[in-house]
Order: sequence, then C-alpha cells, then structure tokens
Amino acid sequence: MTILDGKKVSNQIKDEITAEVQKIKDRGEKVPHLAAIIVGNDGASLTYVASKVKACERVGFESTLIRLPGTTSELELLKKIKELNENDDIDGFIVQLPLPKQIDTQKVLLTVDPDKDVDGFHPTNFGKMALDMTSFIPATPFGILELLERYNVETEGKHTVVIGRSHIVGRPMSILMGRKGFPGNSTVTLTHSHTKNITQITSQADIIITALGNPGFLKAEMVKDDAVIIDVGITRVEDESRPRGYRLEGDVDFENVSKKASFITPVPGGVGPMTIAMLLKNTLLAREMHKAKKDTL
Repeated sequence: MTILDGKKVSNQIKDEITAEVQKIKDRGEKVPHLAAIIVGNDGASLTYVASKVKACERVGFESTLIRLPGTTSELELLKKIKELNENDDIDGFIVQLPLPKQIDTQKVLLTVDPDKDVDGFHPTNFGKMALDMTSFIPATPFGILELLERYNVETEGKHTVVIGRSHIVGRPMSILMGRKGFPGNSTVTLTHSHTKNITQITSQADIIITALGNPGFLKAEMVKDDAVIIDVGITRVEDESRPRGYRLEGDVDFENVSKKASFITPVPGGVGPMTIAMLLKNTLLAREMHKAKKDTL
C-alpha cells in the first residue's frame, strides 16, 4: 500500500512555482498577484485564507487579503469584486465560501471575471473544462489529478466511483476522470445521497473518490482489494483528548480500508495541501495568460 502524500507533493509543486517566480523576477517582470475576499469571521475560512496568504509568501507571489464584516451587503461585495476584475495588477482572486445568508453565492461567482477565476467556479470555466478546453480547473480536483499523475496511478480503462456531487469536487471530478488523456480515460459512476446499493457499486470500483464530509463513511467491506482511495472529506470531530478539543477525520475508515488499498490519501496531509498548491498554480497560469494577451495587443 502506498500513501499518496499530498504534503510532500504540494511542497514539490511550491518549489517548482518558486523557481518560475524567480525567473519572472530575473526578467524584471511583474510577479503573480493573488487576492482573496473573506466576508465575516468563520473560523475554518479564516484559517484557510491565512494559509493561502502564507503560501503566496513562500513562492514569492504578491497577495492581498480583503476582509469584510459579516454584515456586508450583496451590493457592497459585488462592487468590491468589480474593482478586482478591473485591477490589472491582480492576476487572480477568490471569494472565500461560505458567504453570509444575505448574499447570493451564485450571483457572486457569476460576477468574477472568468480570466481571474483561479478557483475555477465560474460557469464559463466549468463549461470549458467539460468540453476539454483550456480553463482553470477547480483547485481540489486539479490537486487530485496531480497526485494521480505524480504517483503514476493507472486510470485508463479503470472503473472510478465518485461519492458526492458538489460543484466544487464531485461533479468536476466525474467529468475529469472520464476525459481523454492521463489521468482520465476511466469509466465513471457518480453516486450521491439518493444512490441505492452504494456498497454494491463501490465494491466494484478500481478508484474511489469520496467527498461527502461524513466521517468514516467508507468501510473496508465497501472496497475491493487493491482499490485506489482518494479521501476529500475533512470533518472536525470533537475529541477532548486533543489539545484543540477536536481531531480531523476523513470520509474513509483509514485504519481498516488502508489494509486493502493499493494507494490511499491520508487525512490530514492528503488532498488538503494539494488544494492550496493548485490554487497557486492556477494563479501562475492566469498571470501567463494575461501577459500573453498584453503581448498580442
């Protein structure tokens, strides 16, 4: 059994991006600039955004963090997004989810310029991805593809079962695993909360990608020998024995499933670190795209 070590691979990717940024600096050009908007004081979101800012520092990117109060109106947020759309110094930006209930998330995501949408959530980018055109791939699915590629996990002709149909992970993953090329060329089954006989389906899978947020959902009896297991779920479970009062758990019963798997991602340290690394990679791609556009004008 091989651990798909997201922490190690994400550090390799950050080193590669740092080297690219150094070349940009050596040419006397503008380094990539990533901005993030966060509305309110959600603890997990604040932690996540702080780690994105830290990652930008590490690779030599410029970063801007825009913090807005939880009482911010939809109109105020849309105005801020339009400012970032029009700011040529910003290569890419993200709006940290979830947003307060007075704000329509869909409207917000539609307002982001697709050419700066480094989260890959805009329908334009999603549509391009579905049509195999060049676009920003959402950071978590992009990270999973990168892990599969760097560990040379065979995907062609394999049966991939995706558990969960969110627009952020499950649905894009089902499209990407079925596309031509590597990683891809697999036969995909997309399952969700209304799927009947899920064990029957998962026990036939060569690759299982689970993104439910349901701790320990995937049990050993649901998995065949030598399956590849990608665990995207991450849930805080109360645990008084830990200094923070909680522990992080994935969707997979790691202790038992790992005995049967050929490859498996741990939680934490699997898919999570890859998400931030691929957000940086998307920002670098955005900067290259904007430069190429300027050069042709």
